[in-house]
Amino acid sequence: MAAIETSGLTKRFGSLVAVDRLDLAIDREIFGLLGPNGSGKTTTVKMLTTLLAPTEGDATICGHSVTGNPLAVREQISYVPQDMAVDPKLTGRENVIFFAKVYGVPRPRETADEALAMLDLASRADDPVRTYSGGMRRRLELAQALVHDPEVLFLDEPTIGLDVAGRRRIWEHIIVLKNRGMTVFVTTHYMDEADQACDRIGIIDYGRVVATGNPAALKATVCRDIVSIRADGTFQDELPEGVTFLGRTDDELRFEVDKGEEAGLALSRALTKGGMTVRSVSVRQPTLDDVFLALVGEQDETEAFDARRFRRILRGRA
Repeated sequence: MAAIETSGLTKRFGSLVAVDRLDLAIDREIFGLLGPNGSGKTTTVKMLTTLLAPTEGDATICGHSVTGNPLAVREQISYVPQDMAVDPKLTGRENVIFFAKVYGVPRPRETADEALAMLDLASRADDPVRTYSGGMRRRLELAQALVHDPEVLFLDEPTIGLDVAGRRRIWEHIIVLKNRGMTVFVTTHYMDEADQACDRIGIIDYGRVVATGNPAALKATVCRDIVSIRADGTFQDELPEGVTFLGRTDDELRFEVDKGEEAGLALSRALTKGGMTVRSVSVRQPTLDDVFLALVGEQDETEAFDARRFRRILRGRA
């Protein structure tokens, strides 16, 4: 049995279907759930962590039903939300000891020190958390989450608001946890992080998972190579066979092709023959951004941006 299994997992809020018959099996891997705002990511995590009851279907965590035995589920998991869950007035050690006592961990101080050392915080354990950087505070949250040695770790946007170095360090620790046998379920808006660190990815849109697979497979099956050509003149739209015109921004034309290098040369010749002056040609492999846009399209951001909450998160990371 997989560490996380869902069967027809569904959540409705009145007439709104937030999560629609979700079927997943996740085990000893880093699984990334990607999707636009309002797609059902947070609702899914809340159901899996027993914070929200499903309308239909069920999920099991290490064999325990989220509906039938939520207490057993909570004993197997840890959940690190977006908002900071540390007390800046306490030291790092005091924060982790508090969580160890909440979980009923034997030898709370010794266990806390082990968790702090694992997250490279031992040298700052006795410093007030208000003196920690954003990345250190996020690692402290991980130390708190790991103090009872959970089987499954849920992370909601674990690197939001951090700089590049801080993001990289957090992911290094997450990968170590996975290599030690932990199952990690993560949501993120950073496509580059998901591409580099996740073993598998699920893309959710309007409550339904529209694709799952490892990043390389998703990129190979959904998108072809992208050719960008900077050129002056009028585009005649007479293209070689197998080339799809994606659009134009100022003097840059973008095309989707097979065999990017060959197609780039053919496109350059075709545009030159059509009277355009080609200044540069570049070819790149598809990214998860391309996959995401191909599957869910451009999003109409009708939901107001919660600037106050975002500033609060950033202040916590500062």
